[in-house]
Amino acid sequence: MILTSGLLVFAAAALLMALTPGPNMIYLISRSLCQGKRAGVISWTGVVVGFTVHMCSAALGLTALFMAVPLGYEILKMAGALYLVWLAWQSVRPGARSPFEPKALPDESTHRLFTMGLLTSILNPKVAIFYLSVLPQFIVPAHGSVLSQSLTLGFTQVLIGATINLLVTLCAANIARWFARNRHWLAVQRYVMGAVLGGLALRLLAEQRRAV
Repeated sequence: MILTSGLLVFAAAALLMALTPGPNMIYLISRSLCQGKRAGVISWTGVVVGFTVHMCSAALGLTALFMAVPLGYEILKMAGALYLVWLAWQSVRPGARSPFEPKALPDESTHRLFTMGLLTSILNPKVAIFYLSVLPQFIVPAHGSVLSQSLTLGFTQVLIGATINLLVTLCAANIARWFARNRHWLAVQRYVMGAVLGGLALRLLAEQRRAV
């Protein structure tokens, strides 16, 4: 059984990760702006299923498998950190666009919307790194079944991530309109996003160096 204090700390960490713009959020905003809320919600459904795939994989022991193979785990962390560096650069590079600015995306079928949302979520390194690096720290074997604790923490993350992403999807148009009237905040938002992603990447790279 997970202590309430530990669950609250984990929930706070999951909330911070969910609020950090990443591939899922950028895709959902773009899809909702270009094809409407219905398309955004269908894509969001795929993203949530992707969250669940990550969570079940961790709960069933894939996290332990990666951690049992140090080289594979370090390669995954390094790849994830470098990907975050790339995302940070995409946010601050000259001519970059904010995810809250409309992007031209072609209309897609319901099946393709769901599939693209699912793949965006499954291939999102931010989610994988969260489960590989953060979730295991809150599991205490002495407190009961590891599987039960993993599922409790995992469903907490899925609920928080799903809620934040749904709110962003439903409010994408209003958010975009506000930024259109206050365009200087588009640059501020881009640099804040770049700083958060870059800071997370540097932290992962620093942990990588200490482990070597």
